[in-house]
Amino acid sequence: QVQLVESGGGLVQPGGSLRLSCAVSRRFFGINYMAWYRQAPGNERELVANITQAGRVNYADSMKERFMISRDNARNTVYLQMNSLKPEDTAVYYCFVTFFNGMEYWGKGTQVTVSS
Repeated sequence: QVQLVESGGGLVQPGGSLRLSCAVSRRFFGINYMAWYRQAPGNERELVANITQAGRVNYADSMKERFMISRDNARNTVYLQMNSLKPEDTAVYYCFVTFFNGMEYWGKGTQVTVSS
């Protein structure tokens, strides 16, 4: 059973920073694509950023100046460094992973709240 274990969410003041982590508990095949999505109340889930095994990254336009995605292939872990956080960044952040065999997995989500 593959599990995605997310951590690093919490309450932060506007302008603050958080670093999210997502570790893949088991892997049977190579990990291809790792990504972070987020979903705010009343909104659809949206892509924040993704990163390929080779390290090629892609960001949502509204976040590319403040967020940075990275991954540690040896640890099967993806990170999201979030800086200059705004109240509108408040959401549940989900980790998403695809393997080279085509299997896809979602994490359970971690809450990020930006408020003074």
